[in-house]
Amino acid sequence: MMGMARADLAVDPPGLAARRIAADVLDGVLRRRRPLDDELEDRAAQPDFAALATRDRALVRALVTMVLRRLGTLRHLLGQWLKLPADAPRVETALLVGAAQILWLEVADHAAVDLAVRLVQAERRASRYAGLVNAVLRRVTRDGAQFLAAVDTTALDTPEWLMARWVNSYGAGTARAIAVANGQEPALDLTVKNDPKRWASALGGEVLPTGSVRAIVHGPISQLPGYCDGAWWVQDAAAALPAKLFGDVRGLTVADLCAAPGGKTAQLAAAGARVTAVDRAPRRLEQLQQNLDRLHLTAETVALDVTQWRAGPFDAVLLDAPCSSTGTIRRHPDIPWLKRPADIAALAALQRRLVTQAVELTKPGGILVYCTCSLEPEEGVEVIRDLLNHNPSVRRRPISACEVHDRVEWLTADGDLRTLPCHLPNPDSRMAGLDGFYAARLQRI
Repeated sequence: MMGMARADLAVDPPGLAARRIAADVLDGVLRRRRPLDDELEDRAAQPDFAALATRDRALVRALVTMVLRRLGTLRHLLGQWLKLPADAPRVETALLVGAAQILWLEVADHAAVDLAVRLVQAERRASRYAGLVNAVLRRVTRDGAQFLAAVDTTALDTPEWLMARWVNSYGAGTARAIAVANGQEPALDLTVKNDPKRWASALGGEVLPTGSVRAIVHGPISQLPGYCDGAWWVQDAAAALPAKLFGDVRGLTVADLCAAPGGKTAQLAAAGARVTAVDRAPRRLEQLQQNLDRLHLTAETVALDVTQWRAGPFDAVLLDAPCSSTGTIRRHPDIPWLKRPADIAALAALQRRLVTQAVELTKPGGILVYCTCSLEPEEGVEVIRDLLNHNPSVRRRPISACEVHDRVEWLTADGDLRTLPCHLPNPDSRMAGLDGFYAARLQRI
């Protein structure tokens, strides 16, 4: 009996495993600078994650995303009260996880403090700071709400260099509106094959003006109605716009370049196009194929660097170019803390090479749609401006208001698409907004 009692004491308290995994994921993003999606995908394949209850798996994601959304505020808060030890990075991670729970998540304060202390106790380099973690988090419990009321959390949670860019491109008011939108947890957007009203009703959501279905969902996506039947796929409402700019694609040959994860490939295939999906990452292309199989759609897939691909020419070409993804921070809160200004210049150079190749793959008279999910002009407006200035074989085909559901604020003066995270307002912040996308429609002469 005595032995059993000691064994019971060694069992982790409820919730510790989820917080340990969340801390590991955060360390991967903040210390090793790995994308959050990659960290979560890797952890999902590990036995410790598989052993978690469904609610604890959801807690892992909620903890990580909340910390990343509020990272600037959290670091500012902690910086007022202590100097973090350089020799034990786990101390900061435990403090971030603990403070996020106390300030924004419905977790009992004493549980958040206790479990954060246990996180540092379990790590050799950090264990001697357990008392410090306990003291700081108790102060967060006592004074944190007052601290938040006295600071501009919206400004703190957007890196200064990024906010300065948005102010320069869109003005101070719009830049702040973008930052506010990025701080909200978004609902789930779906592109449905048909009958969006039916699926909005089945999922307890609504049909957006763009035709996408938006819903606040709980639990695994794979358990939602219609998933196994292939009735819909996850795709932000803004991401669903570029593929529609071709008009009727029935029977046309279409190349979808940099195609993974495949939402646009699915759109084009469902609309009757003969699609060739090209992506340089074989694993991502396998996932694209799995999605198409679930959706009962077909497309040819090619695992190759687009700049090395020689094929076509095609009736239509869609290039969703790799970019800084600053328009998707609502759904990817790690982006502000992983990207640097130098990344934008490097990606813009790649985009110029890709769009030049895309022109070559488009037959005379054919349509090319170039798009990125970046808010930065170097990755959108300037790429197309330089292409049109230096390549006489293409011209712009301006997008009309009726093609974007009469949302004239989504169009630039030149007739390109430009959505912002603060567009599509809704009294319920979870149902508002859409990703920041740029798209230009061109025709090869």
